[in-house]
Amino acid sequence: MRLKDVCEFIVDCPHSTAKDEGQGYPLIRTPNIGKGRFNLEGVHRVSEDVYRKRNLRATPQDNDLIFAREAPAGNVAIIKNGEKYCLGQRTVLIRPNCEYVYPDFLTYYLLAPQQQYGLLGMANGATVAHVNLPVIRELEITLPPIEIQRRIANILSAYDDLIENNQKQIKLLEEAAQRLYKEWFVDLRFPGYENTKIVDGVPEGWKTLHISDVCDTIGGGTPSTKVKEYYQDGNIPWVTPTDITKNNSLVLLGTATKITNEGLNNSSAKMVPPGTILMTSRASVGFFGICDFPVCTNQGFISCIPYQQNMQMYLLYNLLSRVDEIRGKAGGSTYLEISKKIFRDFEIIVPDTQLLNMFQTTTEKSIELLRILSKQIIELQEARDRLLPKLMSGELEV
Repeated sequence: MRLKDVCEFIVDCPHSTAKDEGQGYPLIRTPNIGKGRFNLEGVHRVSEDVYRKRNLRATPQDNDLIFAREAPAGNVAIIKNGEKYCLGQRTVLIRPNCEYVYPDFLTYYLLAPQQQYGLLGMANGATVAHVNLPVIRELEITLPPIEIQRRIANILSAYDDLIENNQKQIKLLEEAAQRLYKEWFVDLRFPGYENTKIVDGVPEGWKTLHISDVCDTIGGGTPSTKVKEYYQDGNIPWVTPTDITKNNSLVLLGTATKITNEGLNNSSAKMVPPGTILMTSRASVGFFGICDFPVCTNQGFISCIPYQQNMQMYLLYNLLSRVDEIRGKAGGSTYLEISKKIFRDFEIIVPDTQLLNMFQTTTEKSIELLRILSKQIIELQEARDRLLPKLMSGELEV
């Protein structure tokens, strides 16, 4: 049996780019397609007219699957809850025939190692793996009875539901901390504000300084990729912007790449301590994370180490509130980059010590909850990924 035999249709996306209009219907591009679920953070949106034109071949509906043909090739997610999407470039719409296959099961089935090899093992493309439509349609499949499919899907969905719930809690915690920053330091409704005088536009006791006055700013570097000894069996976490942009929260718990001591010593990468604020400064400018352990970074970062511990959380949320300003100061013809010199000259208003201490204590509790939730997400993902091939192969009975 082949995939096309258990689907009503499998259709390609329009081969054109739709401009992000900022509002309207979500345009699902390959970065929005996760492993089973969609990631709508930063999703592009289009008007109703564009939505209709891009859905001329088929309008995505509940229980349809959207498959990523490239970057990252092989990811697939299922539409739920009446969400109205249209297809971005390099995506494929798969509509399962529910008489033969349970849609949630098919989603996980296509993500299992054997099926991923069947799809990606035949992928082509010199730079980025690209899965052709015939390969998807002709994928050989073997399905258990529909009731077994439903049981397997329910087991795996339970993990993804917990992951999704943790992600929602993380978002709420981060939003709450940003609201508190705005209330205290932008709206000036901080504890005791009623009895505080305003002098030259700022509360009495506050100072106007520069970023260079409150923290050390450190760049990064990349060991030569031509020297395998710089990477092979490395145990030093080396952060790239992707580690930050694809992280679940502000807390960074791991890196995709590690380097060796030899790689560190033969590059401009420098170690920074736990609690350092990592800011992407090149190409993807203005994304932030806090490292949970000693790390070094590539050259796409400015790492901020506050001179005073009680400045850590205030500095982080001050910078988060100024992302547009930071990106506005970035320049470059090939890719955007903000230099350390320009960044160090940014003015920053620093509250009095008592208020800094209060904000540090309050937000540290939120960061600790973020850390716990992020660790749970990693553990749930690992457990789900261990179960997936065993359930699909029949090694585990349900």
